[in-house]
Parts: sequence; structure tokens; C-alpha cells
Amino acid sequence: MTQSTSHSKILRLQLTPMQITQAIAPVGNAFDSPQLMSGGVNSRLTSCDLVVHPKEPSEMVVQLENLGRRNLQVNLQIEGFPPQWCRIGMEGHEIAPGQQMDAVLYFQVPANFFENNESLATDETLVVDYQSRLYVYYVEEGSGRQQIESAVFNLYIRPRSLYLNFLPALYQEVDFIGRFLKIFEETFEPAVQSMDALWAYLDPLTAPAAMLPFLAHWVAWPMNPRWSLTRQRYLIRQAVELYRWRGTRRGLRHYLHLYTDLPLDDHIPQEADKHICIEEIFGRGFVLGETHLSEDSMLGGGRPYHFVVRLRPDRPEQIDEGLVRHIIEQEKPAFCTYELTIETG
Repeated sequence: MTQSTSHSKILRLQLTPMQITQAIAPVGNAFDSPQLMSGGVNSRLTSCDLVVHPKEPSEMVVQLENLGRRNLQVNLQIEGFPPQWCRIGMEGHEIAPGQQMDAVLYFQVPANFFENNESLATDETLVVDYQSRLYVYYVEEGSGRQQIESAVFNLYIRPRSLYLNFLPALYQEVDFIGRFLKIFEETFEPAVQSMDALWAYLDPLTAPAAMLPFLAHWVAWPMNPRWSLTRQRYLIRQAVELYRWRGTRRGLRHYLHLYTDLPLDDHIPQEADKHICIEEIFGRGFVLGETHLSEDSMLGGGRPYHFVVRLRPDRPEQIDEGLVRHIIEQEKPAFCTYELTIETG
């Protein structure tokens, strides 16, 4: 929709909203008396409508045409709403005779307009309809006389309603229906969004911290205050995998990997070269007829079911030895013994 003032002798002003407006009843005229400044005011009150949704940018084009025979120096000023909502973009400030220049009014209302409006805290009525005026100050070259052309437009702040998409186009254009449906949308939409993102509540990596005890209980994983919140998330997510391999070298290595962030090094064939090295001590013991003294036999001191854990962290503070021992004691078979070595430097 385009509205404009009638032609003046020197400057023609026209406002064009860059969107189709809804069926909104115009507000009362707040500028019933033209203001007189030096050089006089040349204006007639004709309004146009612009609907702005919080956080979404909107634009209005201002067309200025010089109908005189001399250059015009122009400047724009706008009032009627908070100034930070609008930015004026101009190609220049001079219009040659018979030429036209376009300026653009860029509108953007804060995203939290309806939530943090000051009138809500003072029991006042929330202002969502603003009648505003655009002033165009211009000076004809050589005259030194400043004149003013102005135009009124209505600025409507409206929430974006998703439920309008389910109505015929005829009803989508009615402002009251959009605001009425917004009441139900604000009531039901949080529940709908929770259902759409239900998977995020059931994933320990993305679930709220308050949900972690429930998820841990779900997989029978004890919540240990010695673990950081980030480690708890990883351990709860991998609990079933750790249960599956408990009592094995693979399960212990995976647990230590989750705690220390040391790589698993599955691509390294030699166990002794890995960052998490777990070596089992095997021996046939003393077998008569096959044992060579001082070569492959040992009398006493044997340690069956024994293994050695060697960790090679990049930083000494990366490893809490007490916590590592707690993990090994928890994961190893009860009859096994072990040695722990943390190699630093």
C-alpha cells in the first residue's frame, strides 16, 4: 500500500511501505495542528501503515522529488517512537531540479519488546500502535529559506503468530485474529516445542543439568561428585557400553579414555606404545621336563592374574592418580592385581 502527500510547489514527498499491511484500524491523529518553523510548513496529513514484528527488519521507502528550478538541500527527521528503532539511509543530501531521490527508513524493534516493556512493570497499557511523522527539512539553493514537508504514518508492533498459517488468507489479514490466536500460541507452543526437542532432553550431552540424575538412574549409573559435569555427561551416555565390557582390557581402556581424554590408539599395533597401555603378565610357571634353570624359570614370587597400567598424559595435571585407581578397582575382576605407572615428561 502506498500513501503520499499532495504535490507541493517545490518538493514532492511519498511514503511506500515495503510489505503488504494487514487489516488494521488506524489510530487517532496525534498531529492535528501543523507546526510552524522558520520558513513555514508545507504539509497535509495523509498516513500509511507499517506493521513491524519484533526482531524482524522492516523498511519504508521515502521518495523525494524536486519540482523547483534550483537544487535542494534536504535532511530527514522522524519522531513518534523510540529513535533507536529506526535508521535513516540516504543517497545524499542534494536533489537537482526535476530529479528524484529515494531514502529508506529501516525499522527493527527489539526481540524482547513484549517481555521487557517498561509499561508492564508500572501497570500501564502496553503501547503497540504509534502514530509517527516524518519531517523533511529542505533549503532551496540561493534563498537561504528553510521549509518543511512532512507526512504521517502509523507504526504497528505486532507479534508473529504461527497459527495464522492454518487459516485462509482472508483471515490472515485481520489484525485482531492474529493477536487473538497469539494468546493460545503462547500457551501451547512451549509444550509443542518441548515435544519437538524431546530427544535433546534424553541425550546426556544436551539434557539440562537437572535431568542428569534421572538419566543416570535410568541406566543405573552412580552420580559421583568427584566427576565434573562434563565428565558425568559422557559417562552416563557410555554407561551401557562400559557395562558390556566391564572386567576386560577394552572396557578399562575405554573408561580411562573417557576420564583422561587420552587417545585410544586403536591404530597402534604394539600395546607398549599406546597412551593407555594395559599389559597382562603371562607365564607358564615351572614345568618339569621343559624348564631351563636360569633361562625361563623362576622359583617363587609369581603373580598370577596381574596386569600393569601405564598412562602417558601430555600434561601432569591431566591425571588424578587417586581417581584413576578408583576406576581400575571398580572395573577390574576382584581376583586381579595391578600396578599403575603415570609417565610424565
